[in-house]
Amino acid sequence: MIDPAEFPELQALLWSRDAARPIPAEEAFALYERNWRFVDQTRLTAGEELIIQDLADKFGHGILLTAG
Repeated sequence: MIDPAEFPELQALLWSRDAARPIPAEEAFALYERNWRFVDQTRLTAGEELIIQDLADKFGHGILLTAG
């Protein structure tokens, strides 16, 4: 489970949900991928960059699809 409160850009992607509630890692990966165009990459913390890469390694075979 991923706690969105620890990752500002993920929390922003959860605008229609309770961002204080942890979500499954695969769902977090899907949210980043599907909504990458809304992620402000200049605001990504080092920890969030690491979790994105970890999620991509686990669920995306090392690749985060960023084009729509």
